[in-house]
Amino acid sequence: MVSDSNSCGSKLLLALPDDIFAVVTRSLRPKDVSNLSVCCRNLYVHASSDKVWLTQCELLRVIPHKDLIEWRKGVDSYKALCRFLVYVQPLIGIWVHQNPELGNVVYVMPGFISLVGCRIIPQELGPLGIEEGPILWSPVFEILGNVDGSSSFIFHGRERDNNYMYPGSIKGIDRNCNVLLLEVEPRTQRNGGKLVHSKSFVSTPNHVDKEFSRKICPSESRVSVSQRFQGSKPSVPFSRLSFCDRKKLLEIVTRQIRVKVPQSGDRLCFPCLETEDFNKLSERRVRLMQMYDNGLSTDPTQSDLGEIRKLFDNSQHHRDVHRMQSSKKKTLAGYFRDSFKHIIGNSSSINGSHEHSKSSSSSENIKHAQFQEFLRSGDTIGLTLHASTARLSSYRAWPNMHDSRFALYKLPKQEPFTGQEHAGLWAGTFGWPPGKPSADKPGKALFFLLLSYEESQGQRLLIGTKILEGTHYVLHPNGSAMFIVNINVPSDESFPWDCDGDSHFHDLKEVFSGEGIANGYGFRYPGSKPGSLFVFENGMLVFTWKESRAALTLQRVNLQDLLKKGERVPPLPPIANFAYLTKSYSNVYAGFSNALNHTSSSRGFFEEGVQEMSAVIATRKSVSGIRIGRI
Repeated sequence: MVSDSNSCGSKLLLALPDDIFAVVTRSLRPKDVSNLSVCCRNLYVHASSDKVWLTQCELLRVIPHKDLIEWRKGVDSYKALCRFLVYVQPLIGIWVHQNPELGNVVYVMPGFISLVGCRIIPQELGPLGIEEGPILWSPVFEILGNVDGSSSFIFHGRERDNNYMYPGSIKGIDRNCNVLLLEVEPRTQRNGGKLVHSKSFVSTPNHVDKEFSRKICPSESRVSVSQRFQGSKPSVPFSRLSFCDRKKLLEIVTRQIRVKVPQSGDRLCFPCLETEDFNKLSERRVRLMQMYDNGLSTDPTQSDLGEIRKLFDNSQHHRDVHRMQSSKKKTLAGYFRDSFKHIIGNSSSINGSHEHSKSSSSSENIKHAQFQEFLRSGDTIGLTLHASTARLSSYRAWPNMHDSRFALYKLPKQEPFTGQEHAGLWAGTFGWPPGKPSADKPGKALFFLLLSYEESQGQRLLIGTKILEGTHYVLHPNGSAMFIVNINVPSDESFPWDCDGDSHFHDLKEVFSGEGIANGYGFRYPGSKPGSLFVFENGMLVFTWKESRAALTLQRVNLQDLLKKGERVPPLPPIANFAYLTKSYSNVYAGFSNALNHTSSSRGFFEEGVQEMSAVIATRKSVSGIRIGRI
């Protein structure tokens, strides 16, 4: 209940000028400022000022101050903007999946009053080098901020040479989320058939304050918006359904809610470093919001759910017939097998196969019943994005992932600080000297590595985990450690080359001994060979294999800046554009090179021997992937 200023003892705070009050609230969290505003009527006005909430937005450090000024033009207030930033901030970072093995990297970054999930395409280093790019990327999803600070989810995909968007809702975002799930959720109609979704908030001050506090409370983050309004939860969660049912539901829902994206909607999703035209970004946002509203009206209705149930009933019938036929064959075969075992004295029950058939049939019936119960949980179904927290084991900074979930997994943020100076994201190529490809030296495969530190048996290790490689056919599993060096063991090994290709000498800072990846027991279990990590004064890292003299040259990169200078390419078909669950060892994005007139080189980065003239070091032949750069 809101009281007056006399009863809550807020006279001192009310006496402060707005600028000083904003400085005082810098030590408070957004939730605390929101709670302060409900103490009394006068404090509500004071704590709701734009100066206070601009300060809170700056403290989040999601976007720079100049972008906050532009974002403010598209929302009701800085308080609404802060509400959106606090809600979506946990999603910012690098998300990955095991498949395809070349790498599946989705970087979530600020757009324009939005977050954008961008997939980095496996590619070659272009003629402008790493820093100048441009790097190829494709859109995966966007989360748009509404005028009141609430959020709208848009999924991207491509079907039959057309780009589509698939409007949905956000089921919840945990503060420490590490798994991003694409799901289907039952919904309930109200107010004459109108769906309850995230845009249904009432923009009154009290309601916004309550919803703002709720949004930033972890205990509420697992509950979807529609469930909070209705006070009910699906009796069978989407994750409990069989893989086939989940896949089929996603396919049906995306097919029914898709909205064709016009050319104006295919523009850049975020400001470029060269031309930050916020007017065009604002126009695109307005167009997407209109398409989002129109798309929601095409959600499956109750009659559509009936068609979905009928479709799954027919599918279940065909599975039952197939299972009965298989059961008869197995029963006959089991009879002769059991008879033979009886002859040789190792008899088993003829009814064993019947028991197995009954168990299998019972399991199928349970799954079918769960699916029917899932559909009965609401009047309609819709697409949702769910950012949850799961207990994940990892090996050398790479999470162990489920192979049957439509999910992306977040990599822990690696921040450099004293003692861990090299932690973070690095990019580079094989070969020395480093630099830009030329006509006589075709493009090299571009690698992205996440460097992290780990303690093992009293030793401090620096691990370079591969998260993306730009070859055409993968050589080592996704998430492999390209090298591991012992920071506690300096090396006196000298650098194999005196200068780079431009006759520039590099000052060597320090050297560490370690091991680099090598061929082992098949693809899944690579081996290792001795090598050294050379750290130069200019920040460049070079790992060399002692035996082959192969060199992996790395430099620290800012992925957000690279994407702002990048080039957008079409996305994959829906579902696969979120999580590509099919095992693949080749470049599934290779088709983009033809569409964009990019050429691919037949020259690999692994070749036997050392080429003295070009100084390109490699150990094995392979086909390279897509080149970066405009032709």
